[in-house]
Amino acid sequence: MHGKKDPEIVTFGCRLNTYESEVMRTHAKNAGIEDAIIFNTCAVTKEAERQARQAIRRARRDNPNARIIVTGCAAQIDPASFGGMPEVDQVIGNDLKLKAETWGAPPTEKVVVNDIMAVRETASHLVDGFEGQTRAFLQVQNGCDHRCTFCIIPYGRGNSRSVPIGEIVEQTRHLVKAGFREIVLTGVDVTSYGPDLPGSPTLGQMIRRVLALVPDLPRLRLSSLDPVEIDDDLWRLIAEEPRLMPHLHVSLQAGDDMVLKRMKRRHLRQDAIDMCKRARDLRPDMVFGADIIAGFPTETDEMFANTLRIVDECDLTFLHVFPYSERPGTPAARMPQVEKQVRKDRAAQLREAGERQMQKFLQHQVGMVRTVLMEKDNMGRTEQFAEVKLADGSFDAGTLVTVKIEGVDGQHLIGRVA
Repeated sequence: MHGKKDPEIVTFGCRLNTYESEVMRTHAKNAGIEDAIIFNTCAVTKEAERQARQAIRRARRDNPNARIIVTGCAAQIDPASFGGMPEVDQVIGNDLKLKAETWGAPPTEKVVVNDIMAVRETASHLVDGFEGQTRAFLQVQNGCDHRCTFCIIPYGRGNSRSVPIGEIVEQTRHLVKAGFREIVLTGVDVTSYGPDLPGSPTLGQMIRRVLALVPDLPRLRLSSLDPVEIDDDLWRLIAEEPRLMPHLHVSLQAGDDMVLKRMKRRHLRQDAIDMCKRARDLRPDMVFGADIIAGFPTETDEMFANTLRIVDECDLTFLHVFPYSERPGTPAARMPQVEKQVRKDRAAQLREAGERQMQKFLQHQVGMVRTVLMEKDNMGRTEQFAEVKLADGSFDAGTLVTVKIEGVDGQHLIGRVA
């Protein structure tokens, strides 16, 4: 007879889900849940939902006796459809999945989902470990107050709410003590941090406090930022704080003003260009990533050309390109759609542009001296998040090593200990 197994967690989607899966892992283990498979779903695209359903069916076939629990954004938005799957034992809402008592209580109902829009606060959750033990994600904010026309996520995560600074400091200390050398601050809309807290601190003020109160933290990284919502304190940190990594990921979505307006974004094309220029003027070694949607409804060839051009104009390096995917229930799904093949072709062109930019950036690193945070198999990442393989020496994961960059091999750099 085989022994009982710890719960297995299958995660779809964003970094925030990765973080929340670790929170759930701890709660489920502490509650003594065994032989369970927990699916943490994503609702960004219909495809993400389809993959989750497929994985749930496969898990049931392979593990006929396991308890299958489904949670995450897709389960929050459409609990009835997941509850209706014969393979699923229980559906838990996005807010409830992070509460220890949810996992400790005996399951009385199949679907346990509350009104996410009524949730007013987000707690910080102490996470003991992340796989890899080098870089940890820390949730500082959840939900979103904006209603971009393509996005269903506010209905999965509720309105914006921030974690109090004291809790973020406490958890940062905890993670540094556990051996993490780099922390990534994450959330659904990180730049909207603070107005719901006493004194309305800004994102920049919060980061300043964390860095001041946890001097042992060598590296802090930010996840996705809105181009027009960088506050004065954050600009000062970009200019003056070496522990804030020179790598910003911009929530860009498009490079054409009409498309941006139809998306109901808060920025225009020029705002993104100005933000990248200002950040680079303050910190010449700054690199940018960006999310871009290809083939948004009504996008003409000319509008797409503007988006393609902004990749070079902003000198974007790490591109996340998505062909537009209709989300039923969003305003964009009711707009005139671009043909699927055109969306795919445009996404391919954007990815090619991103690949060219990446190669240009990597070539530019040759000859530089960088600090590399080692991960595994002699691989690590520079301050700008470029992947480096060490040609000499062997270091434990989590070690910071000064490296001279000597060459480029495909998608990564080759370096030697300086």
